[in-house]
Amino acid sequence: MRFDFATAARIVFARGAIADLPKLARELGSRPLLVTGRDAERAAGVRNALACEVFSVYGEPTVEMVRQGAQAAREGCDLVIGFGGGSAIDAAKAIAALATNSGDPLDYLEVVGKGRTIDRNPLPFIAVPTTAGTGAEVTRNAVIGSPEHQVKASLRSPLMLAKIALIDPDLTRDVPPHVTASTGLDTLTQLIEPYVSVRANAMSDLFCVEGLKRVAASLDRVFQNGHDIDARESMSFASLLSGLALANAGLGAVHGFASPLGGMLEAPHGALCAAVLPHATAVNIRALRSRDYHSKALRRYEEIACILTGEADAMPDDGAEWIAAVCGKFAIPNLRHYGLDQGQIPELVAKAARASSMKANALPLTTAELTEIAERAL
Repeated sequence: MRFDFATAARIVFARGAIADLPKLARELGSRPLLVTGRDAERAAGVRNALACEVFSVYGEPTVEMVRQGAQAAREGCDLVIGFGGGSAIDAAKAIAALATNSGDPLDYLEVVGKGRTIDRNPLPFIAVPTTAGTGAEVTRNAVIGSPEHQVKASLRSPLMLAKIALIDPDLTRDVPPHVTASTGLDTLTQLIEPYVSVRANAMSDLFCVEGLKRVAASLDRVFQNGHDIDARESMSFASLLSGLALANAGLGAVHGFASPLGGMLEAPHGALCAAVLPHATAVNIRALRSRDYHSKALRRYEEIACILTGEADAMPDDGAEWIAAVCGKFAIPNLRHYGLDQGQIPELVAKAARASSMKANALPLTTAELTEIAERAL
């Protein structure tokens, strides 16, 4: 047994925990920059309690947004707080890092940038998620869009881990059903992919199994009734567990596609993962059965199926069918809905094959298999 595990310095999880944020923030700094999503009014209580500067991120974070945010942070701020979904938290994480490190965001981005190392400690960073989806509050990377390259890539460093991850399920109570569905399916993806990853380890496995049980029990409940606070709490915990797992065991084909799709289309990350998930799962299972029948990953797809369906004798394909049925029930849009067309598939497949997340997939997929996933998701 061998693994390397890193996460936020402190995790605070409780209903009503947002009330503790002012005190926690004062322990780290006195002049915070509050990074929010599109609707900055959701953070009005935090803004008023901390009397802080606000930087709003409109949609998925881009290189230019991070440039502007880092400049704002340099103008007298000593702490960055990310309040919102994964986009706001990733933007805050990158802003905190670039505020203290010289150069441009592209100097540090993987795949499309220079991949420079973050060598100076970022500004202290607090993550406060308001959706149950990305688990970004406990990951060491920030996913940033580069419109000029039509791709999203990561800025990554252990130094970027949050000083405090504050998770309050009450903050997710008013998330609308379609966002609850897509972020919840992102959580599911981030529990499946690390569990079958080539980098899976005994520590991350614990989080994946517990998280899968919670998604199976709570995702449909919270979709049907957003004010079911017990289900909200369970999904918030599952999202946290997914972040802990993916940060230490990697992801796979779904996120391999989500990275270029995020640069090619105007669509939320969770929605893209949800559109690809059932198809990548089915193709992965078939490829494993064909080329690596005795693999641990195929056995794990069987365990996943048993957890999701509640059937002790479920087989891997049953799990893939359960996922497809849930996506149908939630009316998950396909990629064509967001503007992808058949002619873009070769470009998408080429970019997905190079994505960092693809390296941890359960097994290497052929160009034909990647093309099939993209066409099925279309």
